[in-house]
Parts: sequence; structure tokens; C-alpha cells
Amino acid sequence: MKKTLIGFTILAAATVITSAQVKPGATATDVATYTGADRMEKLIAGAKKEGSVSIYTSLQQADIGKLGDAFEKKYGVKVIAWRAGSEDIVQRSIQEARANRNTVDVMETNGPELESMHRENILLAVKSPYLGDLIGPAILPHGEWVGTRLNVFVQAYNTNKVKKEELPKTWEDLTNPRWKGRIGIEQEDSDWLAGIFADIGEARARKVFQDIVRTNGMSVRKGHTLLTQLVVSGEVPLALTVYNYKAEQLKKLKAPIDWFVIGNAIARPNGMAVARKAPHPHAAVLFYDFELSPEGQQIIANLEFVPTSRKIDTPLNKVPMKFVDAKVAIDEYDKWKGLYRQLFNIRGS
Repeated sequence: MKKTLIGFTILAAATVITSAQVKPGATATDVATYTGADRMEKLIAGAKKEGSVSIYTSLQQADIGKLGDAFEKKYGVKVIAWRAGSEDIVQRSIQEARANRNTVDVMETNGPELESMHRENILLAVKSPYLGDLIGPAILPHGEWVGTRLNVFVQAYNTNKVKKEELPKTWEDLTNPRWKGRIGIEQEDSDWLAGIFADIGEARARKVFQDIVRTNGMSVRKGHTLLTQLVVSGEVPLALTVYNYKAEQLKKLKAPIDWFVIGNAIARPNGMAVARKAPHPHAAVLFYDFELSPEGQQIIANLEFVPTSRKIDTPLNKVPMKFVDAKVAIDEYDKWKGLYRQLFNIRGS
């Protein structure tokens, strides 16, 4: 009788362990490609057994904290986030993969950097049921990363220094001498320039920006947060390359800033990917699903980011947009960086 009971206990334990995975000994590939009717049940059970998910992110700590807290509350799975710049995330992820030191589950950062990691063969396509909710530019043909939010370049102005009726309606309006010494851009927005050239044509774009700089100059600042803060302070009354979510965040805090768009806003998907050898594959895919779900996308919208889900309504995605392909930002980087520096008289490395 005791032998039978012991045998039954071992069998029951084995059954629980097996049911907590999409299959016994499941790899990240197994989990990412599983589409059975019990997919969510197995993801949750497997994630609870794994206990945590490791995320490398370039989101601000408060922002990833909101997503992480909601995920932990919903599933009881701990989020361990390492925050760094997007380039540092690429470097660390590639180095660890080459050393077979697999510590990261999910990378959450800029589109061009995710595309770079795809080319290093360290990411994994996930068959999520939420992919069908997303706008077209958020979906990559290879499927190894997905756009979760948009960086939308807009024009921002200090509402104490610039009257609304003064705002330029075309790029040519910025050649008016009234803007002398009042315009600024971020130092490294060459992908924005690529989008503008594609939108209005190379000849027109080249001429109008040459004329703007020749007539009125251009204040070049490093960092979008700094540039946006300088608009608020009035040091840069009008900035050409501000992310609309950042301007909107400060506007809601009653700062003297608002934003508008000349022509089409230039947009670039940023997002996330699951590591090819994720050590916590169920938790990784569960977090991936969570961020793409209406619940996760609403959290992103509440943070004033522009979500990629068509199910989320926000005024931030109502402007006309022209999308920049992340591959262009990589393959033609030297071309656009050189032209950007030439047009806006940027010196140094």
C-alpha cells in the first residue's frame, strides 16, 4: 500500500511539473511557437514555476516599473529589470549570447537596436495571439521583434515665447527671419532626416534645411529629454525633433510646452523581443503577450507613449505619420549621419 501511495505521489508530482510546461523540457523555441488551446494556461503555470523574468530595457525606470508592477500583480511572477541605453543593451546581449551566458529573457528598446540583435541571430519569433491587433509597421517580416510603441518626432514650442498663430505651417516658413536664433534640434536624429527626405523629396528637403540654417541658424543639443526641457525653459523656443509623448507628459504637468506637426510626423517603432535562449521562456513569452495585450498597451498609453495596438485610442496617434524603416537606420546610417551633420553644421565625432 505504501509503495502504491509513493508511486502515485511521484506520478502526480510529475504530472504537475509536465502540465506547467508546453512540453517536458521545453525550450524557448517550443514555448514561443506553441499555439495550443491551452497556451495561456501553460504559459502562466510555467512562468509561476520559473518565478521571474529578466528584462533589459531602455525605458525610464518609472515607466518599466509601471509595466512590471502590473505584470507581477496579475501573474505573481517577479520582473527583474536592468535599465541602460539602447546601445549598451545590444552590446551586453550579444556578448552574453556569444559566451553562452544566457541571463536575459526579454529585450525592450529601440527598433534599430532590436533589428541589430535580430541580425546577430539572438532573438526568437513569438506566435502571439495579440499580433493581429497591431498596426502594420509594428510587424516585421522576420517576426523576431515587434513594435510595442512609437517614437513620433514632432515639433514643440514654448507657449510663453511663441504664439500659436506664429507657428510654421510648412518647412519653408522656418526661413522667415523671425525664427533667427530660436530653433533647435537633437544632435543625432539622422533617422528623422531620412524620413523627411522620403516624405517631401530630396531636392526640397536639402534646399529648405540649408536655407533655414543659413538664415536663422540651428541650436544643436544632445538628448531628447534635454532638448524638451530647453523648450520648457524657453532657451530653445521651437524644437524640430521632440518625441510627442515627452512633450505631452510635460504639458500635463502644466509646463509651458505644446506640440504640433509640420506635414507628416516622422515615426519609428520601438519594441521588444524574446531572447533565443531565454532562461525563463514561459515567463518571457507571458510578458511579451502582456505588453501586447489591450491591458499592457493601455498602460503604455497612460504613460503618454504611442501604443501600436489598434484597440487603444489615444490622441497621440491621430496625427498623419511617415514611418522610418529600422533597416534604413542601420544600412544607411553613415549616409544619413553624414548628411545630418553637414546640413546642421555639427562638428566633432
